[in-house]
Formats: sequence, C-alpha cells, structure tokens
Amino acid sequence: MKKGQHGRNILIFWIVMIGLYLVPFSAFAQLADPVITNAIESQILVDPGVRLNDVEVKTTNGIVTLSGTVNNILARDRAVKVAQTVRGVRSVIDQIAVKPSLRLDSQIMKDIEDAFIYDPLTESWEMYVKVNSGKVTLSGTVDSWAERELAAKIAKGVRGVTALENNINVDYKTIRNDTEIRQEIDRRLLWDALVDHHLITVNVNDGNVTLNGTVGSAAERLQAHGDAWVAGVKSVEASGLEVKWWARNDKLRKNKYALRDDAKIKQAVNDAFLYDPRVSMFDILVYVDNGSVTLNGKVNSLRTKRAAARDARNTVGVWQVNNFIKVRPNTPTDKKIAANIRNAFVRDPYVERFEINVKVIDGNAYLNGTVDTYFEKAQADYIAAGIYGVKEVHNRVKVENTNVLTYNPYIDSWYTYDYDWYIYPNSIPVMSDWEIKRQINNEIFWSPFIDIEDVTVTVDNGIATLTGKVDSWVEYSIAVENALEGGAIMVDNELELKNRSNK
Repeated sequence: MKKGQHGRNILIFWIVMIGLYLVPFSAFAQLADPVITNAIESQILVDPGVRLNDVEVKTTNGIVTLSGTVNNILARDRAVKVAQTVRGVRSVIDQIAVKPSLRLDSQIMKDIEDAFIYDPLTESWEMYVKVNSGKVTLSGTVDSWAERELAAKIAKGVRGVTALENNINVDYKTIRNDTEIRQEIDRRLLWDALVDHHLITVNVNDGNVTLNGTVGSAAERLQAHGDAWVAGVKSVEASGLEVKWWARNDKLRKNKYALRDDAKIKQAVNDAFLYDPRVSMFDILVYVDNGSVTLNGKVNSLRTKRAAARDARNTVGVWQVNNFIKVRPNTPTDKKIAANIRNAFVRDPYVERFEINVKVIDGNAYLNGTVDTYFEKAQADYIAAGIYGVKEVHNRVKVENTNVLTYNPYIDSWYTYDYDWYIYPNSIPVMSDWEIKRQINNEIFWSPFIDIEDVTVTVDNGIATLTGKVDSWVEYSIAVENALEGGAIMVDNELELKNRSNK
C-alpha cells in the first residue's frame, strides 16, 4: 500500500463518519457523488486485476458510469464488480471498451472450445461457439442458470474476447409451481451469508420472479439476483431492489445471524452444493459441530474441491471449514495434463505473457517461474486447478511485487487462503501507525460487509488490532482483509461475534 493513496477522500470520509453518530440513518438519502467516485478509484488503484489509468469513473446521484479501455474482458468485468462493492453505489453503467491484442477469430473459437473440453465439468456439454471480430456468441442447452453463467465465465477467460452474447438455453428437468419456487428462493436468501434478506420480498408469477425491497450494495443486489435463479425460474427482475448505503446496519438484519442449529446448517450446506454445478454431481459428506463444517468425499477436480469449501464458507452459521475432500479423477497421462495446463496459461489474458514452467508427476502439478504480482500467481494456481487430472497444485512461482493479496467474495474467483503458499508479506510499515489506522477505518467504512461502528482499530508498529462485535463470520474475516488493504503488516483479529463465542 503506497503512502497517500486514499488521501484525497479522507476529509469527506471523516465528515460522513461524524454524521453517522449525529444523524439517524434514514436522514441520509445518498452519499456525496465526489466521495463515492474517490472511493471507487481508491479501490481500483489497489486492485491487482485492473489498472486505474485505464478506467474513468463518474458518479451522478449514486449511479456510477465506468468508461475507458482495457485489454481483456475479465478486467472490464472486474472493474464493474469493484465499483459495485463500494458503499453508496446504487448501480453501475459499464461503458468500458475491450481492445485486446489482435487475434484471429478462428484462434479465439478454438481456445474457447478447448477450454470447454479440458474443463472437468463442461467436457461433455454440447456448446456451440461463434466469433465475429472478437465478439463471442454461445448457444446450446444446459440444466440450470448457474451452468449457463459458468459457460459464459469460461469463454470470457480466453484472450482476445471483446464481448459475449449468451444464447444458451436452460432446460429444466422438472416443472415446479410458483409456491415451490418462492419458498426455495426464500431459503437461498436466508442462508446466503452475502445477502441480508430481511428487507427483500419475493414474488413469483408463472415462473417469473420479481425482487423488491432494500439491499446494502449493488454487489448484494447482484448476489440476490443470482440466488433467485432456482429450478423452474423463467426470468428474474431485481430492479425493484433499491440500494441504500445504510442498509448494512445490524438493526435492519433482524435474526439473520442468530445462532443456528447444526442440523439446519448441514441442510443449508447441502442445498448450496445443489446450486453449484461444479459440486452438485458429487456425493459430498457434510459434518457440522457447533458451526464448524467438515467435508469428506471424492470429486474429479481440484477446483471442485475448492468450490465446495467456498459454498460451505458462504453459508450462514458456518465459522470454519475443514476440507478433507479427495480429488480422484480418471487421470490422463502426466504429459497430457502438463500440456493442457500450458495451453490454458496461453489462453488466459492475465498470465499468458509470463514464462511459467509446468511439470506434472502423478497428477501433481508443479509450477515454476516469475510473475509480477500475487494476483497473477493466484490466477495461475486457479487455472491449473481447473484442468482435468490435476490432484494438487504445488505453486513455486516467484513474485516480483509482493504487495498484499486480499480476498473479496463478491469479486474473486478464488479464496486466497486455499493457497498454502500464501502468507501476508511481513514487511516494514510504509506509513505511520496513525495513517494506517485512518486508512483501515476508511476501508471498513466503504466495505459492503461491515458496520464501521462495530469495529475499533488500534495500530502499533504497523500491526493492527481489531476489537468489537460483528454479526457474521463473513464480517469477521473481511475485517482482516480491510486492515491489510489499509496498510497493516499483520492483523490481530480479536473481534467477537454477537451471537456466539469465538473459537
């Protein structure tokens, strides 16, 4: 974290902070547009997947317009997601142009087809790909909206894609009535740790879903929209969900994070697996002991193993996940696995420019080389984990720029702490303790997860200590990420949960 990165919005930040304690939440119609713009630019500045110089930010009445030019579609999507997570952003208009290095349409199409073939989930799907001047059109038929979205994500991960039109059809295997659909959506919203469901109402008419009410961020609205796509749904309209920056207040959450019975947590985790196409086809055993989840079973890819842990982690009531799932693919030859990993690296717009050496022994992938950032090292790990036949990734890639890599569940495809190679860089502070404390408070205020009044920050020699009481384990974990983003070299997390004792 460089000194002064957030300096230009500090004054307005403290004015807003003082106001939080003097004026009721309902009195704040909207945060000031200039401070929202500054907050978004500050977040993009420290995000390793987007370059601030490539993106212009404009805010009008909380509506954010992003423009500029990036060299890959993943960076464009990431910029949008970063903006959606900032407190006060009501919606994001994406006008960012994607102009990658020139590639032939035939090359792009082959790479997308290969990406589907060598992914353990999509290898048997009947996907049809067309490419016209970098614009990709997907067609075919899948069993769920989640599979449709996953296919689009895989295609966007190919270098040279400038836009994507998703014409994949969803063919549900069963017909469900509106009452069943609404009840299932209500359950998903209830158990999703990334959505505060209390202010959301669900209406279903002939399979068409309408969501109304209030959420705390544009990212939360998108999450609720995704939760509503259960089996039998024909369409989802979420424009009736208003984004109110004060809606993260714990008084508006009711009993969202009340202590949960282990049996109900177990059922919720199993339900979450059913909604995830990477996990749903496997028989994963779930054990819950006082909110601590242990996973056992066998899957055919490392990425599926990690996805199962992510699904459990984002379930309300879960505070710890022990992942003992075993990866047991019908392994192709090590030589073939290594070749597929190398080809996947070449397809990817983030890591294709680096020389990453790959060796595979008995399904274990060993990566060596040098990249610029921990983000690129994590991306290489994520790519290798998705290749059929990979049991484990031993990531020995060196990093030139050792700035901290943090995690945001609304943005990142991976969970940073799934990587056994990652520890925070324990370096010398580049700011005074007072400046670090100020920056951490700034990060927490703009976070879509945490109530700033619940957390007290102290800093001593660059080490941040967090105290107070928060509502959920998501907040408990994200507070550490906010402290690292604020410049702390280490974090002592002494936060407590309001409805249970810490473990």
